[in-house]
Amino acid sequence: MEQTIPNGVHTMLPPADWAGEIERLKAEISNERDRNLRTLADFKNYRRRIERDGITMAEEGKREVFRGLLEIIDDIEKAQQWTESNNSDFVKGMRIIHQKFLSLLEANRVVPFQSVGRMFDPAQHESLSLVKAQGVHSGMIVDELRRGYSMNNTLLRAAQVRVSK
Repeated sequence: MEQTIPNGVHTMLPPADWAGEIERLKAEISNERDRNLRTLADFKNYRRRIERDGITMAEEGKREVFRGLLEIIDDIEKAQQWTESNNSDFVKGMRIIHQKFLSLLEANRVVPFQSVGRMFDPAQHESLSLVKAQGVHSGMIVDELRRGYSMNNTLLRAAQVRVSK
């Protein structure tokens, strides 16, 4: 900034109001610092959200895989019902495979829940039919057609049941 000195000489001098310039620069630095802190906080929130979404997607992927395995387990259990009295090597092998499946599920906190003898709960059960049953209260589950499972204490698959009228 060029200024004129009383003798008419022009010179390059810093501003005459040092205090004002210092305050302006302090305010500018403070604004930049606040903006940087907000940007950093936004980035941390973004990173947390991405990590949380990734965990959620991975968990849902696991749930889908286990739902498919449950269908296979259902088929093995149906086959075992027809071969209860048979002790052939093939049937013994199928029982071992079934047990391995159940161990895999349990290791991943996938567990069946009991339905027969309990009151119907639409959050856990899917009613396929209503039946008359002697000595059973209305709304009580009398038969389980497909077992229900939970994973990490949340419903993985609803049980398909018959309910008393």
